[in-house]
Parts: sequence; structure tokens; C-alpha cells
Amino acid sequence: MPIRLFNIPALDAAAEAAARRRQDSLTKPRGSLGALEDIACRLAAVQGDPQPVIRKKRIVVAAADHGVVAEGVSPYPQEVTAQMVANFLRGGAAINVLARQAGAEVVVVNAGVKFDIPGGDSGVVQVGSARGTENMARKPAMSRAQAEMLIEEGARMAHQLATDGADIIATGDMGIGNTTAAAAITSVLTGRQPAEVTGRGTGLDDAGLKRKIAVIERAITLHGPDPHDPVGVLAAVGGCEIAFLVGLMLGAAERRVAIALDGFISTAAALVAHVTEPRVTDFIFACHLSAEPGHRIALDHLKLRPLLDLNMRLGEGTGAALGLQVIEAAVRLHNEMATFEEAAVSGRQDDGRGVESRSAARSRMPSPAPTTVGYPSPEGRGETRRSPGRRAKRK
Repeated sequence: MPIRLFNIPALDAAAEAAARRRQDSLTKPRGSLGALEDIACRLAAVQGDPQPVIRKKRIVVAAADHGVVAEGVSPYPQEVTAQMVANFLRGGAAINVLARQAGAEVVVVNAGVKFDIPGGDSGVVQVGSARGTENMARKPAMSRAQAEMLIEEGARMAHQLATDGADIIATGDMGIGNTTAAAAITSVLTGRQPAEVTGRGTGLDDAGLKRKIAVIERAITLHGPDPHDPVGVLAAVGGCEIAFLVGLMLGAAERRVAIALDGFISTAAALVAHVTEPRVTDFIFACHLSAEPGHRIALDHLKLRPLLDLNMRLGEGTGAALGLQVIEAAVRLHNEMATFEEAAVSGRQDDGRGVESRSAARSRMPSPAPTTVGYPSPEGRGETRRSPGRRAKRK
């Protein structure tokens, strides 16, 4: 088990109900904004505020290397991981472009990159001293102590970002070979066969895909990880960046900060986080569906419904960056649209909404409210709590 238990609060049922009442009072047919209404109400439950806000967005991209690359599971050399970290720092990667579009800050974490970063590591958050994992096909990927340390460091970063005012944290990753680790984790924790959850990653041909599946099967047989032991699964077949993201999600949920989940790698981390503390998924918005076959299986296992399906499989947090914009759009609609009464618009005659008369409504109109700047499927929702107040202060 991790070093400590994670104290994740229940969702705020009173805030969610109040948000739903507001949605039903806005100038639109009830339910006409579909999932956008659900997103806003879910965020209200997360933040404990009927009118949630998104002011500070952070995208955390954790990078690390994987010893299993020695088995020929990727067409790219491991040097690419360090080179891409340098690209992140220069602002030239896809995630940088989409983060700028979303108005989000990118935080780059070195959780275990094998090679030195070209141009230096200024601007990188260094976690631990590992240079990646061992080859899981021949020995455990890492020690339990290392997995526990990475989880704790991820949680520590989430707490710091929350203290600095982050309202939502998006997950991202970089690591040649990390779809192999993600597929192995997904197979163990969902009970599906490696062949069902393993994809081509960065572009394997048919022979490479067969080899990748065989490597994962060999690693799982060798270590026999217990699906009820999340740290043991990470130690046997995980990745350093995946372990870090596990802690990042658990720490964010502890502080009532929403989590914008990226693709397959991040969702493998979410599987581990869920085994550690099931309530974490209440705080996760699944931003997109990756082209990797294991991603849908993992999302279904977590009962998470993706916001977007664009056939993406890049990683880096790119799907999460796009999802952030959908989530923010949902929040702005929720907070900035007028109600039927405010706008003096007649509502349905059979539900009591709208106005008795336009002149009477205008006389009662309040001053305009100040402008404010993925979600679990219904059957996957966890316990909620009731709270009389607005937003609960973050500790």
C-alpha cells in the first residue's frame, strides 16, 4: 500500500442539486446543452459551490523512460524522451500549443528520464534520481519503495498546485515505451488479456505488435502482480511517470481539485489510483478517448465517459488540454447565461418556469452577476455529501 491513506472527501450533493436547479432555470430547454450541463453540475459537486469556477488551469506532464524498450516494443529510441522534454521547455510541442490555446500553464516533471535533457533541465521539476525503470520482462520495473515515493511526490505537487490556486489539474505524459507499461497495468487491473488492451503505440507494425503483446504476457506471468495491491502492480510492471500521476490524482482529489484526464497512460494511472482510493474517480473528467484499444476498456472499467473522440494517441496531455476547453465552456454557460426571470423570457407553461409578465419580471431583475471565467457516467458515481455552505475552503 502507499505510504499513507488518502483522505478524499465525498462530493457535495447540496451544491450539485443547487447547480442543477440553476441549469433548469437558464434560458434554454431543460437538458438542451446535454453533457455540458452535467459537467457544470459535477464540477459544482467537486468544488462544493453551486456556481463553480475555473481560473487557474495547470497541465502536469510527467516524463520517464522504460527499460522494457530493450525488448523492441517501440520503433523509437529512448533518447526521444529527453529530446521531447527539451521541446516542452522550448514551447514547441503539441501540448504547448494546446495549452496556450486553453490558457493553461504546463508543468514539466522529470520522474525518471534516462538521458540528460538537451540544453539543460532548467524549468523542469526533478523527482527522485532514477533514470527510468528496469526491463519488466526480466525483473520488476521498480522497487515498492520507489513506487511509494513517486506516488507521494505526485500528491505533494497536487497539494502545492492547489495551494497556489489551481482549480483544475490536467494530466500528461512522455516516455518511450510507456504504452507497454500502461497495457500491462490495464490487463492486470481489468482482468482483460494483454492482446485485448495492447495497441501499436507510436506506430508498431504487425510483427512489432505481436512482440509487444508477448512481452507483456511474459512480464505478467513472471511477476504475478496482485490486482488488489496497487503499489505492487506499479512495482512489477509500471512506469515512474505513471506512479507520479497516480499520486497527482489522489492529491488533487484530497484538495477538491478537479482532474482533467488525458489518454491511455493517464488512465492506467487512474486505474491504480482507483484501487488505492475509489472515490478519486468522482473528481476525474475523462477528456478524450484514445485510439489505443486499452483506453476504452480502462474507461469502461472506471465507469468514465470521455468528452471527446478525435482518434488521438499522442499523449503529452493533448487530449486533456482540449477537454479543458470543453469543461471551461460548460462552466461559463452555467454562470453567465441569464435565467428566464432575469431575461424576462417566458418558460414552459407546464413547469412553472419563466415569467408571469415581462413588465413584472423587469421590475424584479437583479443586477447582472459578475462574469466568471469528462465526468463520471451516472452509474459510476460515488457517495455524495450534503453541505449547507457554498465552496468548502481548501486545506
